Amino acid sequence: MCHSSVHGFGKATLVPPHVRARHVLEVGSRDVNGSLRSAVLKLGPVEYLGVDIESGPGVDQICDGCEIVERFGEARWGLIVCTETLEHALDWRGVVSNLKRALAVDGHLLLTTRSAGFPYHGHPFDYWRFEKSDMMHIFGDMTVLRIESDPEAPGVFVYMRKQSSFRERALAAYNVASVAAKARSR
Repeated sequence: MCHSSVHGFGKATLVPPHVRARHVLEVGSRDVNGSLRSAVLKLGPVEYLGVDIESGPGVDQICDGCEIVERFGEARWGLIVCTETLEHALDWRGVVSNLKRALAVDGHLLLTTRSAGFPYHGHPFDYWRFEKSDMMHIFGDMTVLRIESDPEAPGVFVYMRKQSSFRERALAAYNVASVAAKARSR
């Protein structure tokens, strides 16, 4: 997590019925400078698991975001939290696909990420920038319940639900801004 606004978005958005008695997965859980974990735990999930590519505070298991479904199965999680992580994933499409497929029907996904204008910040890597329009396209196969720009720094916050009619959108041809190349991704 990067800013207090991310924490504020999470606390304002997550409601007890979307968390209580659900299995919760946090992707990118290494606590570098803040976490939603304690706020989510107060809402009573049956399980909370934090995964990241590196060990550290908040990490229960080492797992790449592209391996979530392989490791934990499809449609298992009632809530997935992924804050300030997607811009650090070289294969952002693979991570997005895993987030969508790992989420149970009627499950919720809370995702925050950085937008153009936010400086490079490797923890350990930094590749991409996403805009609200990108999130609307990338998650157009889900029901977007809330989307807003970060009021503190360039970024976007999204909260969505996986409906029963979910059919994953192909993203192979969709590009987002690259930090490294300052161009569109390939």
